[in-house]
Amino acid sequence: MTHWIASSNRENARILDTKHIWGVPRRNKTLMHGVKPGDTILVYVRRELEGDTILPSAITGAYEVVAEPYEDPSRLFVTPPHMGDEVFPYRMKVRPVAVFAEPLEFKPLIGDLRFITNKTMWSGHLRVAMREIPGEDYRLILRRAGAEA
Repeated sequence: MTHWIASSNRENARILDTKHIWGVPRRNKTLMHGVKPGDTILVYVRRELEGDTILPSAITGAYEVVAEPYEDPSRLFVTPPHMGDEVFPYRMKVRPVAVFAEPLEFKPLIGDLRFITNKTMWSGHLRVAMREIPGEDYRLILRRAGAEA
């Protein structure tokens, strides 16, 4: 089993919660070769401005991949303005493992996460659709969120 962290915005994280489908951009097709049923995905949402409120970067929950990845060109996700006509066609069906009642703020985790090797420029580690993370990082995040790993 592989553990992944997937970068998203809050709108697409809500779609994932509702539809139980995760998608990655066309440019990340090769990622799908490494994703298998039984893998887990933590969803990381970037810092966002909502009205006058700054919502910090956070982890919203954990999901298990339940089927082989597939391709679907239909529009399901909200495309950020800088990504043109991207539809995130490489998709996987997931089931919730632990959806956090309150998102777990990410910054306090940085010092303890092994996959973040540059603690100063940490956001560079999350600028990809998905990346593999060590099992101990996955378990640490679930513990800090009050969920069992």
